[in-house]
Amino acid sequence: MPTLPTLALFAAATLALLLVPGPAVLYIVTRSVAQGRTAGLVSVLGVHAGSLVHIAAAAFGITALLAASATAFAVVKYLGAAYLVYLGIRKLVRRTEAEDAEVKVASPRRLFGEGFVVNVLNPKTAMFFLAFLPQFVDPARGPVAPQVLVLGAVWVALGMASDGSYALLASVLAGRLRSSARARRRLDRGSGVVYLGLGAVAALATEGARKL
Repeated sequence: MPTLPTLALFAAATLALLLVPGPAVLYIVTRSVAQGRTAGLVSVLGVHAGSLVHIAAAAFGITALLAASATAFAVVKYLGAAYLVYLGIRKLVRRTEAEDAEVKVASPRRLFGEGFVVNVLNPKTAMFFLAFLPQFVDPARGPVAPQVLVLGAVWVALGMASDGSYALLASVLAGRLRSSARARRRLDRGSGVVYLGLGAVAALATEGARKL
């Protein structure tokens, strides 16, 4: 099982990433603005049902990778840190484009299903589990799969709280919520800084683990 300091650091990093709006958050906000609070919360449930797919894949994938080669596992951790830095730089230099889309009313079943698919195919979530989560797995503390499941449970709990807050806020501000190029540009810059910070944390965590 992960140590309490490890869980605390993981929770902080998870919150930092969750608070940066990605495809899942944009979907939730869009549905909340278009159809109200209930639609937004149903979308949140669908999104985090999709998170369970990533957790299962990470639990089995990381375990298999570690069993195959400790060197390969270390390489994946370093590549993950580098990828986070790359995402941060790309966010900082990307130009924002206008997006206009009409959202049709959907049933709760469809909202849940679309949320599930959005997060299963969400590169942000996949990146987190493949690039960042391994930094907090310590084979010396026992089987890897249970550690991944515990970390995944923390992700889902924090994700539902964070995304649920987005859904509630968006439904309240639906009448005034309007997108603008300047706001999206500021968001991209903030996202870039967060990704760079997570990449640095991941690299330092990997280096520290190598020295133990």
